[in-house]
Amino acid sequence: DGGRAAGRAAGRRAARRRRGSDRPDGLRRLLPQALVVAFLAGGTSAFVANDKAVQLSVDGKSRTLHTFADDVGELLADEGVDVGAHDIVAPTSDTALTSGDEIAVRYGRPVQLTLDGQRRQVWTTARTVDGALRQLGVRAEGAYLSASRSKRIAREGLDLDVRTERTVTVMADGRARTIRTNAATVREAVEESGVTLRGSDTTSVPPGSFPRDGQTITVMRISGRKEVREEALPFTVQKVADSSLPRGTEVVIQPGREGARRITYAVRTVNGVRQKPRRLRSEVVREPQTRIVKVGTKAPPKAVTGADGLNWGALAACESGGRPNAVDPSGTYGGLYQFDTRTWQGLGGSGRPQDASAAEQTLRAKKLYVQRGASPWPHCGARLRG
Repeated sequence: DGGRAAGRAAGRRAARRRRGSDRPDGLRRLLPQALVVAFLAGGTSAFVANDKAVQLSVDGKSRTLHTFADDVGELLADEGVDVGAHDIVAPTSDTALTSGDEIAVRYGRPVQLTLDGQRRQVWTTARTVDGALRQLGVRAEGAYLSASRSKRIAREGLDLDVRTERTVTVMADGRARTIRTNAATVREAVEESGVTLRGSDTTSVPPGSFPRDGQTITVMRISGRKEVREEALPFTVQKVADSSLPRGTEVVIQPGREGARRITYAVRTVNGVRQKPRRLRSEVVREPQTRIVKVGTKAPPKAVTGADGLNWGALAACESGGRPNAVDPSGTYGGLYQFDTRTWQGLGGSGRPQDASAAEQTLRAKKLYVQRGASPWPHCGARLRG
């Protein structure tokens, strides 16, 4: 190989120097004369036989030289030509030399190649970009090249960006457009197809991604707006025990009121199709008001002297259809026995009669009967004894 050849060549040179230094001065002066005599005597046949005329080309620069080297590696060592793992020597370093041989050395050059978005380092012995592309098998017809094909590649190499021509289909506005392109991004390919992205428009793949051969790119036309909605906030109910009210009686002292929340949504439409709204923010515009109800805990009297034993169910059926919460069309009378509010409260009731329990309404009705008989119910009073 090249190392052994270099070693042999260095050894021969050292031996020649040692032999020359060992001769006496007189012998050195006589040596040229002896060589002339030997030459005239025909002793040069072996010397001439070892001399070889060869053609050496190093990276395209060719020259003819004479050498006594035995093989290609020794010749390169003698000439100071260093070769590395990425260099090419033809024929190989261990090939024996004969006169008339042609030896070629081509140096390897590193190329930082970005091919269709994929970056890697490769080596080439080509001296131009065009030669490197052919050597690497890169299809360059219609391709984008970051350097001209004729650019020479120095020993230290170069960076080369290559984008081959690809077929992509752009779907936009109900039409398909198929183009050949060497664009670097999906956005560039879309623009080359004659489609313009406006506002929030985007594509089915990231616009900055690399367009692949055979890829279909869908353009999404996007419009957006904000939408504000109000939602009800339910109120809570608070019940307060009241020992002054008969058990079973409930009186509303503060009606409940629903609150309201305002919610803002972002609404997008993609290619005419409304998407699910996205919630942006929420704010309470009206707090709910708690409903407060007094609940009676007082035990009702068991009987009212003079009113027990009457048919109060028949009276209630006649007056209100037997419904404790009934209210007449005018809103004046309410409950099982159709009390007006003034009479009801005069009998010790709280609030409205229709809000009280059936038992309390019957108790108040009995008290009214004790005071005034059946006259408060001129049409249905006779039912009490029916």
